Amino acid sequence: MGKTILCSVYIISLILTTRVINVSSSTNHNEEHSIEIHCSRERSRAAWNIIENYLTPFVEKEKFTLSTQCKLHPSNDIFREQEEHKIHVDINEWKCGYCKKHFRAEKFLDQHFDNRHLNLLSINSSHGRCLADLCGALHCDYAIDSAQSRKTKCNPAAAVRNRHLCEDLADRCFPITEGAAATRLHEFFLRQFCDAHTCSRGWKPFPKGGRKHTSMLYLAASMLSLMFLPIFYLIVYLIQGETRTGRTQLKRASKPGRKHI
Repeated sequence: MGKTILCSVYIISLILTTRVINVSSSTNHNEEHSIEIHCSRERSRAAWNIIENYLTPFVEKEKFTLSTQCKLHPSNDIFREQEEHKIHVDINEWKCGYCKKHFRAEKFLDQHFDNRHLNLLSINSSHGRCLADLCGALHCDYAIDSAQSRKTKCNPAAAVRNRHLCEDLADRCFPITEGAAATRLHEFFLRQFCDAHTCSRGWKPFPKGGRKHTSMLYLAASMLSLMFLPIFYLIVYLIQGETRTGRTQLKRASKPGRKHI
């Protein structure tokens, strides 16, 4: 009788322990999926590309170091670590740098990051680290689709708001009190980004240009030229050799034969 009671107590305690573990696991799972990032990954990527192409080359040229308090600093991009763990294997192949899984397109890798590696983002310190918030100042819509951006009717109030945001970035990131390099970059930033925030025609973003990229077509043409150049010279050499041989034979044939008495 005593053994039966002990067995019953053991079984009941085992069942209760299992339920507690399941509830705890379910709670953790729900908490992980309840995390929300109120920041557009796509627009943050667009802002990052604009900074990299149209600002960073000029900052590097001036040998100027951005303060971490500047919102344009790489540390203020909440998605930066995940973006750096993207491996573009081929045109239609992407790989996750964390778990090495492969995907057919970047958007599927983005979804994978959101579903499997969201815990790797610094959620607690995410305030003020959304580059998408700077899209108004940096002309993300123009960079994403310049044709559609030109067709959109200009909103004077939005233009004024974005210009103020742009000028505030210039003041905070390149204070003119920090020397000649900061002063030059402050002026450059106003011309490169802020002047285009107007409804007047004729103003376009990034008039100073940006980072020069070598196109794939140019690389392919260069490689083909290097491959076929030796073949071309070989053909020319063979043709010239055959021409010289033909001329020699022609000269021999044209000489009059000796007369025998």
